[in-house]
Amino acid sequence: MGSNDFKIGLFGIGLDTYWPQFEGLEERLVGHLQEVEKKLSSIHPSIINAGLVDTADKAFECGRLFRQQDVDIIFLYVPTYALSSTVLPVVRKTKAPVIILNLSPAENINYTAFNAMADRTKMTGEWLAHCSPCPVPEIANVFRRTGIPFHEVTGMLHHDEVAWNEIKEWAEAAKVAHIMQYNRLGCMGHYYSGMLDIYTDLAQQYAYFGGHIELIEVEELAALRREIKNEEIKNRISFFNSAFDVQPDCPSEELEKAARTSLALDKLVNQYKLGSLAYYYKGTGNAENEEAISSIILGNSLLTARGIPVAGEYEIKNAQAMKIMDSFGAGGSFTEYYAMDFTADVVLMGHDGPGHIAIAEGKTKVRPLQVYHGKVGRGLSVEMMVKNGPVTLLSVVETKSGLMLLTAEGQSVPGPILQIGNTNSRYKFSIGARKFVNNWNSHGPAHHCAVGIGHISSKIEKLGQLLNMDVIKVC
Repeated sequence: MGSNDFKIGLFGIGLDTYWPQFEGLEERLVGHLQEVEKKLSSIHPSIINAGLVDTADKAFECGRLFRQQDVDIIFLYVPTYALSSTVLPVVRKTKAPVIILNLSPAENINYTAFNAMADRTKMTGEWLAHCSPCPVPEIANVFRRTGIPFHEVTGMLHHDEVAWNEIKEWAEAAKVAHIMQYNRLGCMGHYYSGMLDIYTDLAQQYAYFGGHIELIEVEELAALRREIKNEEIKNRISFFNSAFDVQPDCPSEELEKAARTSLALDKLVNQYKLGSLAYYYKGTGNAENEEAISSIILGNSLLTARGIPVAGEYEIKNAQAMKIMDSFGAGGSFTEYYAMDFTADVVLMGHDGPGHIAIAEGKTKVRPLQVYHGKVGRGLSVEMMVKNGPVTLLSVVETKSGLMLLTAEGQSVPGPILQIGNTNSRYKFSIGARKFVNNWNSHGPAHHCAVGIGHISSKIEKLGQLLNMDVIKVC
């Protein structure tokens, strides 16, 4: 199972009593529904269109169809007045999030042409083709009273960028929720001793995101390293040189170690079908384990760049945040505060360990480090800046009562960074560096977060609603 199985359920509603009364109305509304399907298909191709539901019996059939097809989200198109009894059985049976599409067929009714019609029956039929707002309060009332969460998009069927962008974001958020539902997260090693904000309740991760969490021994990686052939190592070093800007002072033996570990990581990921990974291990007292962990950064950076985000320091919550960002197509690189530049009013943020090289400004450098600060070992590390332009930060925050999402939008701006073999960037925020730091910290996040390119907080807010998670936007 995976994102390729993501399905959208679509149905329209009407009132069967109308069809013999108003000639051509049913066919006209079916045409509008087909137009909705066409537009949705351009967002995501897998649409289950149940047609126009105009009786309670059809509603139960529609619910069965959506349940059988395992749809992830329902778009309910409302083209005219219809009874709430044609809606409730569908949604109760399917138990998927529902978005009400209150979309009028035109910008307005042509009042002059409408009032010039001689036949009042035809006039009523014409009005009914435009009265999509009419049953929405009834539907909303029934949903609220029966405990069914719903969301509404109000706008026009045609030439309405605002409404269709909102619909697109709902579809994208539902797809990310689906990806998280089937994601396999690997946890290799153990927590960094004393880093209390990192610790998390795995059952809560399951409760909000679903998926599967696989606990992995570092010895498994070490064993896989022994299987790697010399020819594979040569090819991987060649790939390193194309993917990274490998600095001339990188020792060849360290490149070989990193290549061996990178290849072993690929095998480990394939073995467990991982979609993300959190790791940390001291490795003290075991030379094989220590070498595996100290040579892991390049391989983990490559995994992160191809949609398998890797979080260091066993930061499981941030592996989830990075997976969310990457699933939205924004990247999602591991980051934390580095320093503040009050002269430029920016916050410097970055991290040691793997970076998301696919969202780097220019080519990511590989540098040798004699010391991994706060960690055992030495070896090769990556140095990169996130692409200049709009960025979004995301943190999965664990509170007393559960998980929530914390987000902020800013800009990655050019300027000097710390050339210490780490990922780091300069971020400017609309509320200023001081206020951003104070406001962000006030919500109690862990000291890590994920950063991605583009402003996508509106999508994150929709994802939070689909996952029943509170979302706080700092700026």
